[in-house]
Amino acid sequence: MNYAKIRKFDVSNGPGVRTTLFVSGCTNNCEGCFNKDLQDFNYGEIWNEEVENDFIKQVKSPNIVGVNILGGEPMDQIKDNVLYNLLKRIKEETNKSIWIWSGYLYEDIIANKERSNILSYADVLVDGRFELDKRNISLKYRGSSNQRVIDIAKSKKYNKVMEIEI
Repeated sequence: MNYAKIRKFDVSNGPGVRTTLFVSGCTNNCEGCFNKDLQDFNYGEIWNEEVENDFIKQVKSPNIVGVNILGGEPMDQIKDNVLYNLLKRIKEETNKSIWIWSGYLYEDIIANKERSNILSYADVLVDGRFELDKRNISLKYRGSSNQRVIDIAKSKKYNKVMEIEI
């Protein structure tokens, strides 16, 4: 897996001070995408053990309340288990909240074994492709009105999409 950027102290994505990983690679090609460069799976740097250990160390900081995974497209990171293993490690070593942004819909993610495995360690999913004609800069944590902020645990419990009211 390649990654484009790590923000150690991010306050613009998700509640509180969080550490954010922008993965490289996306097949959605949404019109108006704000991270066009990140659609290339070879963009950025190669994720390795040293980068991962530094990332986990950062997440363990008492100043950090959680992790954000954006891209690119996190749910396109299924050619290997790198992202899955990272999320598992974050939960096991820190138990901090994990938010994931994906152009895929929740329903499609849970129907795919590899994507569902990635989602299994996340607490919140912001789903849906960015739609330029539905762009709304007043929305919190998303770019267009079709996107949903989903509580994953509640959605699994009730077997239907449960959005978080923001």
